[in-house]
Amino acid sequence: MEDLLPKKIPLIVVKCPNHLTLVVVNNVPLFFCIRDGPYMPTLRLLHQYPNIMRRFQVDRGAIKFVLSGANIMCPGLTSPGGVLDEEVDAERPVAIYAEGKQHALAIGFTKMSAKDIKGINKGIGVDTMHYLNDGLWKMERLD
Repeated sequence: MEDLLPKKIPLIVVKCPNHLTLVVVNNVPLFFCIRDGPYMPTLRLLHQYPNIMRRFQVDRGAIKFVLSGANIMCPGLTSPGGVLDEEVDAERPVAIYAEGKQHALAIGFTKMSAKDIKGINKGIGVDTMHYLNDGLWKMERLD
């Protein structure tokens, strides 16, 4: 925790357009919040500390869509390459990993529980909030 949020360095909250709020330490965005939702780690922070969030895995066919900012559909999570954490409830932040890849490619917010995603297997399962190569990813530092 001391590595993540040092005691001597100020924590700055930055309000951005489009209802985005960032938590910045040493000019590096560490957490973000959209509207009144929960604060979630940025992908850069998640790559450094991969076990701070629950994880879902999408199959290979969904990767290009997720990297374009699309929401994650239930079949992409329930197909043979997909993996669900059964304990995740609805409206919870999750890290999205890709089949065969080491690092997360997105962070999302579940629309339904993992059990419902598996049972219903239709529609949007996870709203994508932040993904590789989006504006927040490209913002390495706030100067």
